[in-house]
Amino acid sequence: MLWQLPFTQKETITCYDDLGTPKTHGLEQRYVSPTTGACRKLVLQSTKPNSPNEVPVSNHTNQASKLAIWLLANSPFRGWIILRWFGVWLYFTLKLLWSVIWLLAQLFSPIDLSDDSGEDTELYNTGFYKPYARQFQGQLWAARSSMEYSSRVVEEWDTIPTHTLYPRMLVILDKKTNEWVHCVDRETIIRTRFIAISYRAVDAFTRGPNEEMEKAQFTNEVRVAVLGQKFEAYWLDLECIGETPAEKNRDLYCMADVYRGAEVTLIMLGKAGSGEKLRENECWRGWGERVWTLPEALLSARLCYKFRDRDEVVRLSLHDLANLAYTHHDTEQAIVNAYSGKDPLERLERLTLLKSAIWRRGTAALPITSDAPLPPKLDLIGEKPVTSGAYKAERVYALMGFFEHRIQPTRAEDDLRALVRLSMANDNDRIIERMVSMLPSTMTQTACWYADDDIYRANLWDIIPEIQVAGVTENGALVLDGCRAAAIRWKDFPEVAFGTTDSLRRTIIGFIPYLSWPTLIIGLGILMTTRAGGIALITIGLVLLIVSPRLFVFSQSGRIVTAQPWFIGVKGVISIAEVEKHLYGGARGHFPRMFFTPSGSQFSIAEQGTERGGSLKQYENAKFVESGPGAGQMYTLIDTYSSTMYYFRAERAPTVCIFAGREGGLGRFVLCSERCHISELHKESVLRMPTEISQKMELCGWVALG
Repeated sequence: MLWQLPFTQKETITCYDDLGTPKTHGLEQRYVSPTTGACRKLVLQSTKPNSPNEVPVSNHTNQASKLAIWLLANSPFRGWIILRWFGVWLYFTLKLLWSVIWLLAQLFSPIDLSDDSGEDTELYNTGFYKPYARQFQGQLWAARSSMEYSSRVVEEWDTIPTHTLYPRMLVILDKKTNEWVHCVDRETIIRTRFIAISYRAVDAFTRGPNEEMEKAQFTNEVRVAVLGQKFEAYWLDLECIGETPAEKNRDLYCMADVYRGAEVTLIMLGKAGSGEKLRENECWRGWGERVWTLPEALLSARLCYKFRDRDEVVRLSLHDLANLAYTHHDTEQAIVNAYSGKDPLERLERLTLLKSAIWRRGTAALPITSDAPLPPKLDLIGEKPVTSGAYKAERVYALMGFFEHRIQPTRAEDDLRALVRLSMANDNDRIIERMVSMLPSTMTQTACWYADDDIYRANLWDIIPEIQVAGVTENGALVLDGCRAAAIRWKDFPEVAFGTTDSLRRTIIGFIPYLSWPTLIIGLGILMTTRAGGIALITIGLVLLIVSPRLFVFSQSGRIVTAQPWFIGVKGVISIAEVEKHLYGGARGHFPRMFFTPSGSQFSIAEQGTERGGSLKQYENAKFVESGPGAGQMYTLIDTYSSTMYYFRAERAPTVCIFAGREGGLGRFVLCSERCHISELHKESVLRMPTEISQKMELCGWVALG
């Protein structure tokens, strides 16, 4: 038996281009070439290359500029570099000679040396950033437009009105028989005054062998309290939520209307004992932590409460309720004041606060949290199952009662897809579109568009979205329309076409170095016939060649007023001086070529002087983070159009920049990496850049952000 090396099969994935052509490759990070539209392996220029896909920082800057800068920066008489200096100078002069020969050749016989290799090594100026050359490929799970196909299964009862205004079932006292009956007659329900019951399941019964007996006892206590308030009808989910899936879904959909339509909402609290304040507070806090607390209380016309072991029913105001039951006083007191008319809030601000408050609440299946995390999957309503299958989007369904337009509940969707559907149904609020522009403190691997907070401390209502959500995929990715997107270049610094301020002196001086070789050649040509004239021209030509590096650099100096738009990325933290050297061959003029911004990224620091600007200290701060916990996750983005650069953190190098909205006088630009095999982008970071650069980004088709 022959011995063989073990064979390890490399894991691969398959992606498809816009023509449907498959391409199989490894799991390494990829990007779509903006030139050819092909999927390619991403190569990162890095300040500290330490992996196969990382290379040292390099550039395609005009070589004559780099040679001239080096000649001026290094003295031939310092150390032992005179021979090297002479060699570089000779190479520089030959570059000038080649330029003259090329000009003459083009005058007499134009040559086109352009190619379609897609290497972006030629100098050009289109006035636009490199476009993102890929669109969403797939099918929508739920679409904004009814004209689009959606793979979501629509239930037969999915056509009920937005607001039903009355519950599907009530429990009503039959005076003839003196028995409580379940009524589903619409005409009777519309004309009946009733009490809605709010409670916590653990205060009503305990799951186990005595569950049904305890439920019956609790129901009897509710009926006694209802009669004591001079009512003959009530709504209690233990009795009024239907048996079939359609009935249960409709009851959940109508939950907000139940409390809106009730004359009184009675809060049934647990047993508090006689005068035990601590136990009373526990009952209130437990009730206040339920998901449905806010819609039950805020949508009710009047509130009252009762402890199970006490006969007294006490009236309650919203202000008193907030003090007794709610722990996050800042948020919930603002909501209560808004609904009680004391301190009105704008609609979007009110809905945002409601979402934050509801998202903090939990059920028996979910622990209570003090912050506002990504909404988890929930199983219960009022801490009791409302269907044989769990409602995973319970919090969204509790929130939708405060919106003008609601969505039909379904067990098939989770919180995120339900939240997208609710936002699309209420387009004036554009909650999801605003979330796309936010940079949360924690970025999730899926549904990266979701945000509960913003590192830049902006509120949801501060953002003006510039995109529209066309739908959501089965994976929970948003499909965005109206995006202006651009590709980010990572492999090196390209040669950037730019223009400086007009200067006749610089124009004339910039032309002189190219006269050195013609002058020298003419002098050599006439040396035999006119010796004095030939020597004079040769001398002038040699002098021009000697001073040509300084003349050439001076002609390239001055303030840059326009440049070909490029987004250029570098892994690691790079200084302004290094960026200028790689972009323009080095800065020898009086004016700076690149700037830091005062508020563009989380590492930005504003100058404290009389003029707005970014402090140079942010370079030291970014270097400090790079040497610590941020090692391997620090990146630099250079924008040539606005001459600004930004430091940011990301899990993966972003290859696409999307203009998503505006906030605080700046644009919100989402930096995304690509998942070519599922045709999705993933948010890596968000930068605040000048809004005007969005006009240099081309509109693209639908893109999926997931």
